[in-house]
Amino acid sequence: MLFKTRIGNNDKVNDKTMNARTILITLLLLSSSLFFACEDKSYPAGLPEYEHHYYIVYVPNNNSTVTVNRSQTELIKFPVQFYSEFTRGYDAVAHYSVVPPDVPNPAVLGVDFQLTDSQGNTIEPDNNGKYAMTFPQAQKAKDTVYVKLLNNPEPGTRVVEINFEDNITPDYRVDIFSTAFRRTLQIE
Repeated sequence: MLFKTRIGNNDKVNDKTMNARTILITLLLLSSSLFFACEDKSYPAGLPEYEHHYYIVYVPNNNSTVTVNRSQTELIKFPVQFYSEFTRGYDAVAHYSVVPPDVPNPAVLGVDFQLTDSQGNTIEPDNNGKYAMTFPQAQKAKDTVYVKLLNNPEPGTRVVEINFEDNITPDYRVDIFSTAFRRTLQIE
């Protein structure tokens, strides 16, 4: 009986010690979190080198493959997002190009497909093979890359990539996200 009493007394002492320890640790954590949460820093509004830096990406924000049937007659639409937080005195231009992937039978521009405007009229690249998408006053906007299939009868799957590219000018820079600069078109 004496043995049980001592254990019982020790349990009471251990319970009181554990409760006090728990309260002390809790108070210590709360007071330290308040100390670190009260940091008062003044951050600048922005860095000058990024004031004229914009981004162009495909929506959804990924480098996915779109598979279509070669006999599709309606335009294929690849929505894009131009990221900007400003209105400027210039128009920002994003560039994109047709890139044949390293596959045995890539899709061929003018044979398998054409890049067009929203009405289906063929658009032409510049002398460097780049297409332009203009954003008036460099304002945030959504736009679309349009593709018209030409119903090429050649059998087999044909693949092409339509990639956004950096456009660096003395006035601004239109950059890309590595996760959303490419749209692969697979024509079956």
